Amino acid sequence: MPKEMSEENLIFGDNPFKKNLVEGEDFYYNEDGYKVFTEAYHLKRGYCCQSGCRHCPYGFNKSKKPTETPE
Repeated sequence: MPKEMSEENLIFGDNPFKKNLVEGEDFYYNEDGYKVFTEAYHLKRGYCCQSGCRHCPYGFNKSKKPTETPE
């Protein structure tokens, strides 16, 4: 990964859906002022980032720990 990659690029990569986001459709601001992406946005983006997003439509749950296989 290039050292000078912006935070926006780290989050969205080269995805065209990172531009022209519509508040209320693609995201909203929570009570703490953070931008929260909606399920609709995640589906448009087309993949799971595995960050534990609140509205992840791909079933990823950051709080579940991967099952370890015995050796």
